[in-house]
Amino acid sequence: MSDDSVLVAGAGPVGLLTALGLARSGIRVTVLESEPAIVNSPRAIVYHWSVLDGLERLGILEDAKRIGLPKQDYMYRIFRTGESICWSLAALADHTAHPYNIHLGQNRLAEVALEHLRRLPGTSVLWNTRVTGLVQDASGVTVQASTPEGPRELRAGWVVGADGARSAVRQALGLEFAGTTWPERFVATNVRYDFQRLGLALATLMIDPQYGAIIVKIDNSGLWRCTYCEDASLPEEGVLERMPAYFRAILEPGTGYELMQYSPYRMHQRAAERFRVGRVVLAGDAAHVTNPTGGLGLTSGMFDCFVLYEALAATIHGEIGDEVLDRYSDERRRIFWERASPQACENKRLIYHSRDPARLEEDLQTLRRFATDKDFVIERSMFTKRLESPSLLRRNGA
Repeated sequence: MSDDSVLVAGAGPVGLLTALGLARSGIRVTVLESEPAIVNSPRAIVYHWSVLDGLERLGILEDAKRIGLPKQDYMYRIFRTGESICWSLAALADHTAHPYNIHLGQNRLAEVALEHLRRLPGTSVLWNTRVTGLVQDASGVTVQASTPEGPRELRAGWVVGADGARSAVRQALGLEFAGTTWPERFVATNVRYDFQRLGLALATLMIDPQYGAIIVKIDNSGLWRCTYCEDASLPEEGVLERMPAYFRAILEPGTGYELMQYSPYRMHQRAAERFRVGRVVLAGDAAHVTNPTGGLGLTSGMFDCFVLYEALAATIHGEIGDEVLDRYSDERRRIFWERASPQACENKRLIYHSRDPARLEEDLQTLRRFATDKDFVIERSMFTKRLESPSLLRRNGA
Protein backbone atom coordinates (compact mmCIF):
# COMPACT_ATOMS: atom_id res chain seq x y z
CA MET A 1 0.00 0.00 0.00
CA SER A 2 1.25 3.46 -0.79
CA ASP A 3 1.69 6.17 1.81
CA ASP A 4 -1.49 7.97 0.81
CA SER A 5 -3.58 4.99 1.95
CA VAL A 6 -5.30 4.42 5.30
CA LEU A 7 -5.77 1.37 7.51
CA VAL A 8 -8.89 1.55 9.66
CA ALA A 9 -8.95 -0.81 12.62
CA GLY A 10 -12.49 -1.83 13.55
CA ALA A 11 -15.54 -2.73 11.45
CA GLY A 12 -18.11 -1.18 13.74
CA PRO A 13 -20.20 1.82 12.66
CA VAL A 14 -17.49 4.41 13.39
CA GLY A 15 -14.76 2.48 11.60
CA LEU A 16 -16.85 1.68 8.53
CA LEU A 17 -18.33 5.17 8.27
CA THR A 18 -14.84 6.66 8.51
CA ALA A 19 -13.62 4.25 5.83
CA LEU A 20 -16.60 5.13 3.64
CA GLY A 21 -15.97 8.86 4.00
CA LEU A 22 -12.30 8.43 3.12
CA ALA A 23 -13.07 6.20 0.15
CA ARG A 24 -15.64 8.68 -1.18
CA SER A 25 -12.85 11.28 -0.97
CA GLY A 26 -10.64 9.18 -3.24
CA ILE A 27 -8.48 7.59 -0.52
CA ARG A 28 -7.52 3.91 -0.66
CA VAL A 29 -8.76 2.23 2.52
CA THR A 30 -8.39 -1.18 4.13
CA VAL A 31 -10.48 -2.08 7.17
CA LEU A 32 -9.05 -4.58 9.68
CA GLU A 33 -11.49 -6.45 11.90
CA SER A 34 -10.59 -9.08 14.50
CA GLU A 35 -13.97 -10.81 14.25
CA PRO A 36 -15.02 -13.01 11.31
CA ALA A 37 -17.95 -10.71 10.46
CA ILE A 38 -19.83 -7.68 11.75
CA VAL A 39 -20.70 -8.36 15.39
CA ASN A 40 -24.41 -8.83 16.02
CA SER A 41 -25.09 -8.09 19.68
CA PRO A 42 -27.43 -5.70 21.53
CA ARG A 43 -25.52 -2.43 21.61
CA ALA A 44 -26.27 1.08 20.33
CA ILE A 45 -29.59 1.45 18.58
CA VAL A 46 -30.66 5.11 18.42
CA TYR A 47 -29.37 7.55 15.80
CA HIS A 48 -30.29 11.02 16.92
CA TRP A 49 -31.69 13.52 14.44
CA SER A 50 -28.47 15.51 14.76
CA VAL A 51 -26.32 12.82 13.04
CA LEU A 52 -28.65 12.24 10.10
CA ASP A 53 -27.17 15.07 8.01
CA GLY A 54 -23.83 13.28 8.29
CA LEU A 55 -25.35 10.00 7.15
CA GLU A 56 -26.94 11.83 4.24
CA ARG A 57 -23.56 13.27 3.19
CA LEU A 58 -22.18 9.73 3.16
CA GLY A 59 -25.07 8.58 0.97
CA ILE A 60 -26.57 6.05 3.37
CA LEU A 61 -29.43 7.89 5.09
CA GLU A 62 -32.14 6.57 2.78
CA ASP A 63 -31.01 2.98 3.32
CA ALA A 64 -30.94 3.52 7.08
CA LYS A 65 -34.47 4.92 6.98
CA ARG A 66 -35.69 2.08 4.81
CA ILE A 67 -34.50 -0.72 7.09
CA GLY A 68 -34.72 1.21 10.36
CA LEU A 69 -37.59 2.76 12.28
CA PRO A 70 -37.85 6.57 12.01
CA LYS A 71 -39.69 7.96 15.02
CA GLN A 72 -40.45 11.22 16.81
CA ASP A 73 -42.23 10.36 20.05
CA TYR A 74 -40.61 10.19 23.49
CA MET A 75 -41.88 9.48 26.98
CA TYR A 76 -40.66 9.67 30.54
CA ARG A 77 -42.57 7.09 32.60
CA ILE A 78 -42.33 7.20 36.40
CA PHE A 79 -42.54 3.51 37.20
CA ARG A 80 -43.90 3.73 40.73
CA THR A 81 -46.63 6.29 40.01
CA GLY A 82 -47.40 5.61 36.36
CA GLU A 83 -47.04 9.30 35.48
CA SER A 84 -46.15 9.78 31.81
CA ILE A 85 -44.54 12.86 30.28
CA CYS A 86 -44.68 12.85 26.48
CA TRP A 87 -43.12 14.98 23.77
CA SER A 88 -42.20 14.82 20.10
CA LEU A 89 -39.26 15.74 17.90
CA ALA A 90 -41.83 17.22 15.51
CA ALA A 91 -41.06 20.45 17.40
CA LEU A 92 -37.77 20.56 15.44
CA ALA A 93 -39.48 20.76 12.05
CA ASP A 94 -38.39 24.37 11.50
CA HIS A 95 -34.82 23.66 12.56
CA THR A 96 -33.78 20.57 10.60
CA ALA A 97 -34.73 18.62 7.48
CA HIS A 98 -34.73 15.48 9.63
CA PRO A 99 -36.86 16.08 12.76
CA TYR A 100 -36.78 12.43 13.83
CA ASN A 101 -34.49 9.74 15.16
CA ILE A 102 -33.86 6.37 13.55
CA HIS A 103 -33.91 3.15 15.55
CA LEU A 104 -31.59 0.58 14.02
CA GLY A 105 -29.18 -1.91 15.57
CA GLN A 106 -25.61 -0.74 15.17
CA ASN A 107 -24.77 -3.98 13.36
CA ARG A 108 -27.42 -3.14 10.75
CA LEU A 109 -25.99 0.35 10.20
CA ALA A 110 -22.53 -1.18 9.90
CA GLU A 111 -23.88 -3.57 7.26
CA VAL A 112 -25.27 -0.65 5.27
CA ALA A 113 -21.95 1.21 5.46
CA LEU A 114 -20.08 -1.94 4.42
CA GLU A 115 -22.34 -2.46 1.42
CA HIS A 116 -21.66 1.08 0.22
CA LEU A 117 -17.94 0.78 0.94
CA ARG A 118 -17.62 -2.35 -1.18
CA ARG A 119 -18.98 -0.47 -4.20
CA LEU A 120 -16.04 1.92 -4.19
CA PRO A 121 -12.66 1.25 -5.82
CA GLY A 122 -9.53 0.85 -3.72
CA THR A 123 -11.32 -0.57 -0.68
CA SER A 124 -11.06 -3.89 1.14
CA VAL A 125 -12.00 -5.46 4.47
CA LEU A 126 -9.81 -8.07 6.15
CA TRP A 127 -11.76 -10.18 8.65
CA ASN A 128 -10.12 -12.29 11.39
CA THR A 129 -7.27 -9.77 11.42
CA ARG A 130 -6.35 -8.60 14.91
CA VAL A 131 -3.95 -5.70 15.41
CA THR A 132 -1.09 -6.73 17.70
CA GLY A 133 1.26 -3.77 17.33
CA LEU A 134 2.40 -0.91 15.15
CA VAL A 135 5.53 1.05 14.29
CA GLN A 136 5.56 4.55 12.80
CA ASP A 137 8.15 6.35 10.72
CA ALA A 138 8.23 9.60 8.79
CA SER A 139 6.29 8.25 5.81
CA GLY A 140 3.81 5.79 7.26
CA VAL A 141 2.78 3.11 9.73
CA THR A 142 3.53 -0.60 9.75
CA VAL A 143 0.84 -2.57 11.53
CA GLN A 144 1.46 -6.05 12.90
CA ALA A 145 -1.58 -8.30 12.92
CA SER A 146 -2.49 -11.87 13.71
CA THR A 147 -4.55 -13.81 11.17
CA PRO A 148 -5.68 -17.44 10.83
CA GLU A 149 -2.74 -17.89 8.44
CA GLY A 150 -0.27 -16.48 10.95
CA PRO A 151 1.35 -13.09 11.66
CA ARG A 152 1.11 -10.44 8.97
CA GLU A 153 2.42 -6.92 8.43
CA LEU A 154 0.44 -4.21 6.64
CA ARG A 155 1.68 -0.81 5.59
CA ALA A 156 -0.19 2.46 5.12
CA GLY A 157 0.39 6.17 5.34
CA TRP A 158 -2.10 6.56 8.18
CA VAL A 159 -4.01 4.47 10.70
CA VAL A 160 -7.41 5.19 12.25
CA GLY A 161 -8.06 3.26 15.46
CA ALA A 162 -11.81 2.68 15.73
CA ASP A 163 -11.49 -0.72 17.39
CA GLY A 164 -13.56 -0.17 20.49
CA ALA A 165 -13.03 0.42 24.18
CA ARG A 166 -10.32 -2.24 24.41
CA SER A 167 -8.58 -0.75 21.38
CA ALA A 168 -5.43 -2.59 20.41
CA VAL A 169 -4.36 0.51 18.47
CA ARG A 170 -4.64 2.73 21.56
CA GLN A 171 -2.77 0.18 23.63
CA ALA A 172 -0.02 -0.06 21.00
CA LEU A 173 0.40 3.71 21.29
CA GLY A 174 0.82 3.38 25.06
CA LEU A 175 -1.89 5.97 25.75
CA GLU A 176 -3.49 6.26 29.17
CA PHE A 177 -7.27 5.66 29.18
CA ALA A 178 -8.11 7.69 32.25
CA GLY A 179 -11.47 7.85 33.95
CA THR A 180 -13.79 5.73 36.06
CA THR A 181 -15.75 2.48 35.89
CA TRP A 182 -19.27 2.33 37.29
CA PRO A 183 -20.20 -0.15 40.02
CA GLU A 184 -23.27 -1.15 37.98
CA ARG A 185 -23.74 -3.41 34.98
CA PHE A 186 -26.12 -2.67 32.14
CA VAL A 187 -28.08 -5.55 30.62
CA ALA A 188 -29.25 -4.85 27.07
CA THR A 189 -32.00 -7.18 25.89
CA ASN A 190 -33.77 -7.63 22.57
CA VAL A 191 -37.23 -9.01 23.29
CA ARG A 192 -40.48 -9.61 21.52
CA TYR A 193 -43.22 -7.98 23.58
CA ASP A 194 -45.75 -5.30 22.72
CA PHE A 195 -44.65 -2.56 25.12
CA GLN A 196 -47.21 -0.22 23.59
CA ARG A 197 -49.86 -2.27 25.41
CA LEU A 198 -48.34 -0.76 28.56
CA GLY A 199 -48.97 2.70 27.13
CA LEU A 200 -45.29 3.27 26.36
CA ALA A 201 -43.98 5.39 23.51
CA LEU A 202 -41.62 4.12 20.82
CA ALA A 203 -38.82 5.49 23.02
CA THR A 204 -39.50 5.44 26.76
CA LEU A 205 -37.17 6.44 29.59
CA MET A 206 -38.55 4.62 32.63
CA ILE A 207 -37.44 6.27 35.86
CA ASP A 208 -36.95 4.08 38.92
CA PRO A 209 -34.04 3.23 41.26
CA GLN A 210 -34.87 -0.49 41.04
CA TYR A 211 -36.63 -0.99 37.72
CA GLY A 212 -35.34 1.92 35.65
CA ALA A 213 -34.92 1.14 31.97
CA ILE A 214 -34.66 2.54 28.48
CA ILE A 215 -37.22 0.81 26.29
CA VAL A 216 -37.32 1.45 22.53
CA LYS A 217 -38.95 -0.24 19.58
CA ILE A 218 -36.31 -1.57 17.19
CA ASP A 219 -38.35 -2.39 14.10
CA ASN A 220 -41.83 -3.25 12.82
CA SER A 221 -41.47 -6.98 13.53
CA GLY A 222 -42.32 -6.58 17.21
CA LEU A 223 -38.71 -6.46 18.41
CA TRP A 224 -37.93 -4.07 21.29
CA ARG A 225 -34.81 -3.15 23.23
CA CYS A 226 -35.04 -2.98 27.02
CA THR A 227 -31.86 -1.97 28.85
CA TYR A 228 -31.86 -2.17 32.63
CA CYS A 229 -29.26 -1.91 35.36
CA GLU A 230 -27.97 -4.23 38.07
CA ASP A 231 -25.19 -4.31 40.64
CA ALA A 232 -21.94 -5.31 38.94
CA SER A 233 -20.93 -7.30 42.04
CA LEU A 234 -23.57 -9.88 41.08
CA PRO A 235 -22.03 -12.71 39.04
CA GLU A 236 -22.35 -12.02 35.33
CA GLU A 237 -23.02 -15.69 34.62
CA GLY A 238 -26.26 -15.33 36.62
CA VAL A 239 -27.76 -12.55 34.47
CA LEU A 240 -30.04 -14.93 32.57
CA GLU A 241 -31.33 -16.50 35.80
CA ARG A 242 -32.13 -13.09 37.34
CA MET A 243 -33.72 -11.65 34.20
CA PRO A 244 -37.25 -13.17 34.51
CA ALA A 245 -37.78 -11.48 37.90
CA TYR A 246 -37.03 -8.10 36.34
CA PHE A 247 -39.49 -8.58 33.50
CA ARG A 248 -42.18 -9.93 35.82
CA ALA A 249 -41.96 -6.65 37.72
CA ILE A 250 -42.32 -4.33 34.72
CA LEU A 251 -44.71 -6.25 32.42
CA GLU A 252 -48.41 -6.91 32.77
CA PRO A 253 -49.14 -9.86 35.08
CA GLY A 254 -49.55 -13.11 33.24
CA THR A 255 -47.93 -11.92 30.01
CA GLY A 256 -44.80 -13.44 28.58
CA TYR A 257 -41.95 -12.14 26.49
CA GLU A 258 -39.58 -13.80 24.05
CA LEU A 259 -35.91 -13.10 24.68
CA MET A 260 -34.04 -12.92 21.38
CA GLN A 261 -30.63 -11.63 22.51
CA TYR A 262 -29.01 -10.14 25.56
CA SER A 263 -25.68 -8.55 26.39
CA PRO A 264 -24.39 -7.61 29.87
CA TYR A 265 -21.62 -5.04 29.97
CA ARG A 266 -19.71 -2.78 32.31
CA MET A 267 -19.90 0.99 31.92
CA HIS A 268 -17.13 3.56 31.97
CA GLN A 269 -16.41 7.25 31.66
CA ARG A 270 -12.96 7.31 30.08
CA ALA A 271 -10.95 9.04 27.37
CA ALA A 272 -7.48 8.62 25.92
CA GLU A 273 -5.01 11.30 26.93
CA ARG A 274 -4.93 12.39 23.29
CA PHE A 275 -6.58 11.18 20.10
CA ARG A 276 -3.64 11.64 17.72
CA VAL A 277 -0.08 10.33 17.89
CA GLY A 278 1.88 10.98 14.71
CA ARG A 279 0.19 9.17 11.85
CA VAL A 280 -2.32 7.36 14.06
CA VAL A 281 -5.69 8.85 15.03
CA LEU A 282 -8.35 7.46 17.37
CA ALA A 283 -12.13 7.71 17.01
CA GLY A 284 -15.25 6.39 18.71
CA ASP A 285 -14.91 4.08 21.70
CA ALA A 286 -11.19 3.66 21.04
CA ALA A 287 -10.88 7.36 21.94
CA HIS A 288 -13.59 7.74 24.59
CA VAL A 289 -16.27 5.67 26.30
CA THR A 290 -19.36 6.68 28.23
CA ASN A 291 -22.27 4.90 29.79
CA PRO A 292 -24.87 4.67 27.00
CA THR A 293 -27.80 6.37 28.75
CA GLY A 294 -29.23 8.70 26.15
CA GLY A 295 -27.26 7.22 23.27
CA LEU A 296 -24.40 9.74 23.53
CA GLY A 297 -21.56 7.26 23.02
CA LEU A 298 -22.15 6.30 19.41
CA THR A 299 -23.45 9.81 18.70
CA SER A 300 -20.10 11.22 19.84
CA GLY A 301 -18.25 8.60 17.81
CA MET A 302 -20.18 9.47 14.66
CA PHE A 303 -19.40 13.16 15.15
CA ASP A 304 -15.72 12.13 15.48
CA CYS A 305 -16.01 10.33 12.17
CA PHE A 306 -17.70 13.17 10.28
CA VAL A 307 -14.93 15.68 10.96
CA LEU A 308 -12.09 13.15 10.92
CA TYR A 309 -12.53 11.64 7.47
CA GLU A 310 -12.82 15.10 5.92
CA ALA A 311 -9.72 16.43 7.72
CA LEU A 312 -7.63 13.31 7.09
CA ALA A 313 -8.57 13.21 3.40
CA ALA A 314 -7.62 16.89 3.02
CA THR A 315 -4.31 16.19 4.75
CA ILE A 316 -3.53 13.27 2.45
CA HIS A 317 -4.46 15.32 -0.62
CA GLY A 318 -2.12 18.08 0.52
CA GLU A 319 -4.92 20.62 0.92
CA ILE A 320 -4.12 21.30 4.58
CA GLY A 321 -1.31 20.61 7.04
CA ASP A 322 -1.52 17.65 9.38
CA GLU A 323 -1.84 20.00 12.37
CA VAL A 324 -5.56 19.84 11.62
CA LEU A 325 -5.47 16.39 13.24
CA ASP A 326 -4.18 17.89 16.47
CA ARG A 327 -7.15 20.25 16.40
CA TYR A 328 -9.38 17.21 15.85
CA SER A 329 -7.86 15.56 18.92
CA ASP A 330 -8.21 18.62 21.14
CA GLU A 331 -11.73 19.48 19.99
CA ARG A 332 -13.27 16.03 20.17
CA ARG A 333 -11.67 15.29 23.54
CA ARG A 334 -12.93 18.61 24.93
CA ILE A 335 -16.48 17.99 23.76
CA PHE A 336 -16.47 14.51 25.26
CA TRP A 337 -15.35 15.64 28.73
CA GLU A 338 -17.31 18.91 28.80
CA ARG A 339 -20.60 17.79 27.21
CA ALA A 340 -21.12 14.15 26.33
CA SER A 341 -19.81 12.51 29.49
CA PRO A 342 -21.47 14.85 32.03
CA GLN A 343 -24.84 14.59 30.29
CA ALA A 344 -24.66 10.80 30.03
CA CYS A 345 -23.93 10.66 33.78
CA GLU A 346 -26.88 12.93 34.51
CA ASN A 347 -29.14 10.79 32.31
CA LYS A 348 -28.01 7.68 34.17
CA ARG A 349 -28.66 9.30 37.56
CA LEU A 350 -32.17 10.35 36.59
CA ILE A 351 -33.33 7.10 35.06
CA TYR A 352 -31.61 4.50 37.23
CA HIS A 353 -30.75 6.20 40.54
CA SER A 354 -33.58 8.58 41.50
CA ARG A 355 -33.73 7.47 45.13
CA ASP A 356 -34.26 10.87 46.76
CA PRO A 357 -37.99 11.76 46.54
CA ALA A 358 -37.32 15.49 46.92
CA ARG A 359 -34.68 15.48 44.15
CA LEU A 360 -36.97 13.43 41.93
CA GLU A 361 -39.80 15.93 42.37
CA GLU A 362 -37.44 18.75 41.39
CA ASP A 363 -36.47 16.78 38.29
CA LEU A 364 -40.10 16.12 37.42
CA GLN A 365 -41.02 19.78 37.71
CA THR A 366 -38.48 20.41 34.96
CA LEU A 367 -39.41 17.38 32.86
CA ARG A 368 -43.12 18.25 32.87
CA ARG A 369 -42.26 21.25 30.72
CA PHE A 370 -41.71 18.82 27.84
CA ALA A 371 -45.47 18.30 27.68
CA THR A 372 -46.41 21.99 27.62
CA ASP A 373 -43.53 24.13 26.34
CA LYS A 374 -42.47 23.73 22.70
CA ASP A 375 -39.51 26.07 23.11
CA PHE A 376 -38.27 23.94 26.00
CA VAL A 377 -38.55 20.81 23.84
CA ILE A 378 -36.52 22.49 21.10
CA GLU A 379 -33.86 23.75 23.48
CA ARG A 380 -33.42 20.37 25.19
CA SER A 381 -33.53 18.44 21.91
CA MET A 382 -30.74 20.60 20.55
CA PHE A 383 -28.29 19.15 23.07
CA THR A 384 -27.09 16.33 20.81
CA LYS A 385 -26.35 18.88 18.08
CA ARG A 386 -23.92 20.52 20.49
CA LEU A 387 -21.85 17.34 20.46
CA GLU A 388 -20.97 18.09 16.82
CA SER A 389 -17.77 19.84 15.75
CA PRO A 390 -17.87 22.25 12.81
CA SER A 391 -15.76 21.30 9.83
CA LEU A 392 -12.13 21.71 10.79
CA LEU A 393 -11.41 22.79 7.23
CA ARG A 394 -13.80 25.72 7.34
CA ARG A 395 -12.44 26.77 10.72
CA ASN A 396 -9.03 26.88 9.10
CA GLY A 397 -10.33 29.12 6.31
CA ALA A 398 -10.15 26.36 3.72
